[in-house]
Amino acid sequence: MPGCARRTCWGPVPSPEARPRGPAGGALRKRSVTIAGHRTSLSLEEAFWQALKDQARAEGLSAAALIERIDRERTTNLSSALRVYLLERARAGTGTAS
Repeated sequence: MPGCARRTCWGPVPSPEARPRGPAGGALRKRSVTIAGHRTSLSLEEAFWQALKDQARAEGLSAAALIERIDRERTTNLSSALRVYLLERARAGTGTAS
């Protein structure tokens, strides 16, 4: 952009309606969670938030407890680890259907 002093310049922030949506057609939703006593925020599509709640219920856990367990076992960023965990459960037939 003309007049930018930095190498990377960002344009105006689009309105929520104009922001890109995830592959499932859902906008990312950011939520705060506490993991091992520390507050952090996660961004997932609404469909994944619902799948996470359903999976936690199926495993007899709270969503926070399931997130904490996945966090302990992950090797990538937490949002990606949650999506992969839910996808693996769905493919194995051990996930819940929403």
